[in-house]
Amino acid sequence: MVRNILVLGDGLLGSEIINQSNWDYISRSKDNFDVKKFESLKSKLSNYDNILNCIAFTKTYSLDENLHKEINYEFVKELTSYCNENKKKLIHISTDYVYANSENPRSENDECIPDENWYAKTKLMADEYIISNSNNFLLLRLSHKPFPFPYEFAWDDVFTNADYTPIITKHVIDLIKKDCFGVYNVGTQRKSIYDLAKSSNPSVIAIKSPSNVPKDVSMNVNKFNNIYSNEISID
Repeated sequence: MVRNILVLGDGLLGSEIINQSNWDYISRSKDNFDVKKFESLKSKLSNYDNILNCIAFTKTYSLDENLHKEINYEFVKELTSYCNENKKKLIHISTDYVYANSENPRSENDECIPDENWYAKTKLMADEYIISNSNNFLLLRLSHKPFPFPYEFAWDDVFTNADYTPIITKHVIDLIKKDCFGVYNVGTQRKSIYDLAKSSNPSVIAIKSPSNVPKDVSMNVNKFNNIYSNEISID
């Protein structure tokens, strides 16, 4: 079993991982560190063999190119180099938006053509850097939604393998404990955002998505299913 794991970040996914696993964590809000000053972070990482990076700038359609690059790419480059130099495993959370303009099947080996925004582009830049340069990594492409679905409306024309955060988190933790290596698309069966939403919020109203939102970010999850096939449900 993989031990000695440190979680970076306490956003929606990071917080759920921390709650379910009880792994140690640090975050920008709790520990007041600056991703642009990586040297100051090294002492906090030194006692751990596995670093799980959940830090990202996730405002998908923000036009702040510099902020996307600093957090989603430059920080990951520094973290990759640090893990290599100190013989640590890097576990990195990516996104299904790297497949937004790819043709089916969107498997881990298919070409990635990201959505036309800085979030997707910088996440793919980080993925490619890790794949080319990391000595020991697990890269998880996924999407997750809060449970229960908290919004009044949901898109019925956007298709995804996303699921609720508690479900995706259980899969992430399991893959880490199995000491998996390489790139994995992580998700459940393909469905619309509306179909997912109504399973926990029966009153949700179906609407069409804005024109700039990719209509299909579903992935081929066969590799994931081959090693993890048990059905997981929310208690």
